[in-house]
Amino acid sequence: MNRNLAKAEHSPLYIPGTVWALGFVSLFMDLSSELVHSLLPVFLVTTLGASALTVGVIEGIAEATAMLVKVFSGAISDFIGRRKGLLLIGYGLAALSKPLFPLAHSVELVFTARFLDRIGKGIRGAPRDALVADVSPPEIRGACFGLRQSMDTVGAILGPVLAIVLMLWLGQIQLVLWFAVIPAVIAVVLIVGGVKEPLQAGDKHRFRSPINWNVLRDFSPGFWWVVAVGGLFTLARFSEAFLVLKAQETGLSITWVPVVMVVMALFYTLSAYPAGWLSDRISRTTLLCVGMGLLILADLVLARSDSVTTMLLGVALWGLHMGFSQGILATLIADTAPENLRGTAFGLFNLVSGACLLIASVLAGWLWETSGSQWTFTTGAVLAAASLLLLLIRKGR
Repeated sequence: MNRNLAKAEHSPLYIPGTVWALGFVSLFMDLSSELVHSLLPVFLVTTLGASALTVGVIEGIAEATAMLVKVFSGAISDFIGRRKGLLLIGYGLAALSKPLFPLAHSVELVFTARFLDRIGKGIRGAPRDALVADVSPPEIRGACFGLRQSMDTVGAILGPVLAIVLMLWLGQIQLVLWFAVIPAVIAVVLIVGGVKEPLQAGDKHRFRSPINWNVLRDFSPGFWWVVAVGGLFTLARFSEAFLVLKAQETGLSITWVPVVMVVMALFYTLSAYPAGWLSDRISRTTLLCVGMGLLILADLVLARSDSVTTMLLGVALWGLHMGFSQGILATLIADTAPENLRGTAFGLFNLVSGACLLIASVLAGWLWETSGSQWTFTTGAVLAAASLLLLLIRKGR
């Protein structure tokens, strides 16, 4: 640890090797996942006949499941004092789910595949973030989280780009989905060979369960404030599946619909690491306010967009808001949580966020079906404004 700190003093941008390895793992798995997700909403609606509400329910349950599972995986990783095994299980399960998407001929099988994929994400999420916090020198912790997030979104760019290329070549969604299996397998191989973790002494005397009231009292008011703000913010940030549906509604063909995810991920990538770097030098809450303001703008533009140009502008703003919020929220959790309970802290944060994301995605789908896309995005803007107001009040105090 002291050696890492010494290196950080001489080179402020020094990033531990494990963070780089986790970044590449995230890159390949996100390439696989986003290749699927950039086509899946349209596949559900046009091929399988699902409604926007059904898409919202599937996405909400899937993403909420991922976040809920993080509670237990984070607590378990604290208890055993090891993270890598859970990472391997989580990424492995996600890789095994990928062949189910091209095999799906019903909404139910798509839901099953999405559910298994997100369980894998839930198992790996909190231990991965806790491992980043474990190996990152405090002076550059924001940069480390930002780097991993940026590499994750590089995969999120390459996935939809590959989807477009393959759709132009093959022309069939189900054939294209088979290609998602390859990068998922590569991600698992990288975990086995590239991810290393520091030795930790797990607490063998009692399980650090997040529902244990004694454990809850170990977290500071500052931690619970981050959880509350993050939960309200998540209510405003429903599934990106609705960005894909908006692109189709605006007039993009199925082949070119993935360009929405490319634009979003590109601006996410370009902003995540700079935002993390800045958060080590100026107030993290100030940057989070910027992220919330960008989400408000994105929702307002998308609510009123009636052309491909304005729709893509809204998507770009959405990507920027992700860059200025997701890594910073993770860094704030690491800053405010006890060192020996970081896995549990990320799990608790994701428990609240998961419940809020389920509500947000179902609400978005219902509004889309009953009132149209304009009201879906307008409601998101109102909720984002409420999050920003709460953050400004706290920041003022």
